[in-house]
Amino acid sequence: MDIAPYSGALPGIMTTAALVPLTLIALRTIPQEKADAPWLFWLTLGVAIAGPAQWAFFQMSRGWSTGLAVALTLTVAACLIAFAIVCAASAPAWRLSRLLLPYLLALSGLAAAAHANTLGHVLLGASPLWLDFHILISLTTYALVTLAAVAALAGVIQERALKTKRPTWFSRALPAVAESETLEIRLLALSEAVLGAGLMSGMALLYHQTGAPLRFDHKTLLSIAAFLVIGTLLIARARSGVRGRAAARLALSAYFLLTLAYIGVKFVREVLLHTATL
Repeated sequence: MDIAPYSGALPGIMTTAALVPLTLIALRTIPQEKADAPWLFWLTLGVAIAGPAQWAFFQMSRGWSTGLAVALTLTVAACLIAFAIVCAASAPAWRLSRLLLPYLLALSGLAAAAHANTLGHVLLGASPLWLDFHILISLTTYALVTLAAVAALAGVIQERALKTKRPTWFSRALPAVAESETLEIRLLALSEAVLGAGLMSGMALLYHQTGAPLRFDHKTLLSIAAFLVIGTLLIARARSGVRGRAAARLALSAYFLLTLAYIGVKFVREVLLHTATL
């Protein structure tokens, strides 16, 4: 594994700037306005996707990187692409943008800071096809669980607004409680299937490299824990109809576990441990 420097903060700044127009629209637009100008939503969404996607394409042309900055940039790109697909398939999904996009903008800002201040661990040269498949599965899983967690949070906010009978400008633009729960469960069911495929591909990858099918490191244990949490929620929903805050807690727990597995481990290695050695 070789070490290669990133080209400063410019890639991160470009991806962050590409997200700004869509985020402003999400924060300022009321639900009825999107139907009046859908072209503006899709145009700014396309620009937002193009920002991190073009940098990811450039990075992959040099080889996969294990750095935190790349992980954050690819996460933003994957979440935006998944969001676009979900919006095309489900009309209420676009209302999640008021929660999702400020979060992705913050992640993109962190990526810009990481680009400026860290060195990336770059796997130079073309990576094997099975490694590309495993990374693609991992990104897809995290994007789906992120959207499910946002849908769960939207449901909690709407439920609270209904109970207190005090809807706000923020809650009015979110999906209704039933719509949020439907999105949450469907996204979690899909993410469970993709995560299962990711765990299997990871085991195959590890077996190819070391001859052992499983390694009990932090990433593996956290991913398995997330798989079990999502499975528990889906079973509980099917058998007892669990929903509301209880379901949201499990969805957010799965998201938190995968965040620790994918981004958290890189943050500890690249930032905390690096700082401790200075």
